[in-house]
Amino acid sequence: MSFEAFNLHPTLNAALKSHGYTTPTPIQVQAIPKVLEGRDVLGLAQTGTGKTAAFALPILHRLSSGARGHVRALIVAPTRELAEQIKESFDALGRGTGIRAATVYGGVSMHQQIQALHGRCEIVVACPGRLIDHMEQGHFKSAGVEVLVLDEADQMFDMGFLPSIRKILAKIPKQRQTLLFSATMPDALRGLAHECLTNPVTVQVDHNVALTTVTHALYPVVEHLKTPLLLALLQKIDSESVLVFTRTKHRAKRIADKVKEAGHSSTSLQGNLSQNRRKAALDSFREGKVHVLVATDIAARGIDVSQISHVINYDITDTPEAYVHRIGRTGRAAKTGDAYTFVTSVDDGMIRTIERKLGKSIERRTLEGFDYRSAPAAPHGHHHTGPRPPQKQHTPAGAHRPGGVPVPGRPSRKFWRTRRRPR
Repeated sequence: MSFEAFNLHPTLNAALKSHGYTTPTPIQVQAIPKVLEGRDVLGLAQTGTGKTAAFALPILHRLSSGARGHVRALIVAPTRELAEQIKESFDALGRGTGIRAATVYGGVSMHQQIQALHGRCEIVVACPGRLIDHMEQGHFKSAGVEVLVLDEADQMFDMGFLPSIRKILAKIPKQRQTLLFSATMPDALRGLAHECLTNPVTVQVDHNVALTTVTHALYPVVEHLKTPLLLALLQKIDSESVLVFTRTKHRAKRIADKVKEAGHSSTSLQGNLSQNRRKAALDSFREGKVHVLVATDIAARGIDVSQISHVINYDITDTPEAYVHRIGRTGRAAKTGDAYTFVTSVDDGMIRTIERKLGKSIERRTLEGFDYRSAPAAPHGHHHTGPRPPQKQHTPAGAHRPGGVPVPGRPSRKFWRTRRRPR
């Protein structure tokens, strides 16, 4: 099947050809015809399967005819990186249509966004918090919105955006087409889908199955040897595009610094960075100027870099779904990739859960030549996983050595018995 089977606007077909897109992905095959029909759609598919084009192409087709100069499509996304990625997709696929898209998110000045919103754009890609700010201040006119897209809805739910989503739903026209795309469908999210979708059609493509183009393995290791193992592994794989995931933003920065000290070009992507620095870090990784990007889960669904060859989970994920999404950052665009996860004994429960979800066991590996017996002192901030050494005993004031001998320089028991108490 080719994209021409969808009977899209000729300008869109020309843009697809210019970018080398010939065959739609499974989620696009299922979703695009339904969106073109005007149906509400609940789309379930893992990251890296082409979900963005599955809604971007029919929206651009719809907006190619009809009024211009006001917002007709609103896409809500959980992170700034994902919002920018979606806008770039609209810009690329809609080149030549004259349809304009703008992004709205926090961490940057509102002034430029206000200018864009007043500049008569037809598509707005926004993060919930800043969008509500613009709505409340009257900068965003929602009366003309015909299509609403909630992208990565499960992540928005995990990030606590559900109240904000409900506020947005209350402020846009009830007569609209709504598309909800998600990688997973937890029970709590089903309620939101019921609220905002009308007689939806569900399209689903192996949304909890790891990509077949990814080879993944577990590397058992004690906690304080994770960083040495990472550095040794980076020397072995000799790759120019490695994405390392950590649990916390402070750890991401520290590990990126350690990787850089070891001679690799490295940077971090985490919440403490300003938007400009986050964009610079992502751009340098995408352009190949930086070979190792250490990131928190803020980047798990917001990085669209097809040439990532390795994903390394420095810390295991909290859910099997998050594991699938992380390793889905590699093996994209029909390429192959490798995903390695460092695990300690405390991760056994999550490993079993992940393997049960995948329906198979994950290969355990050791790195040849790495000294797993070495046990340097655990760095600050790491949890000690072995037995603790005996602690030096502290003798409290007034205590005696064995045999009743007072400790030198300490008051004796007789002192405390004869000391006058205040009346």
